[in-house]
Amino acid sequence: MDLQGKKVAVLVGRGFQDQEGTVPIEFLRQEGAEVTTIGPETGEVKGLHGTTIRVEKTFEEVSPEDFDALVIPGGRSPAYLRKFSAALDFVAGFAATGRPVAAICHGGQLLAAAGLVKGLTMTGYPKIREEMETAGADFVDREVVTDRNFITSRYPDDLPAFNAALKTRLLEG
Repeated sequence: MDLQGKKVAVLVGRGFQDQEGTVPIEFLRQEGAEVTTIGPETGEVKGLHGTTIRVEKTFEEVSPEDFDALVIPGGRSPAYLRKFSAALDFVAGFAATGRPVAAICHGGQLLAAAGLVKGLTMTGYPKIREEMETAGADFVDREVVTDRNFITSRYPDDLPAFNAALKTRLLEG
């Protein structure tokens, strides 16, 4: 229960990668953090492989200042969420707080769309390399990369390292 009292926002949209959505949520809750799932609308959202996550709050119902960390699962969810200005505003507003922003797989797409990756060393799913580099990131192939307040990983196999890096940053804050 090391993360007791910490509040974490998890952004969930249609087509999230199942494990990248559920595993960090379960990990954070087991560690004592309060997790809030956020999306463009409340209700059940289906992952790529059929897992569902209930979105509890909309972007309009929350403020970046309400949370200690932000998690962005991958899959198709980041490309879906970047269509919503409220999602981009929330992500940019949260990043400006200097608190941890953790994105895995395609999660970097949402960071790029919010104009946040220029000058960052980051990783992600290999197929987003060109998009990340075009947006100004130095894209590397590593299990987990931490640069400033951003934590990035590539795919579900990296979840243990991703969760550990997020926990470390939350404990530092």
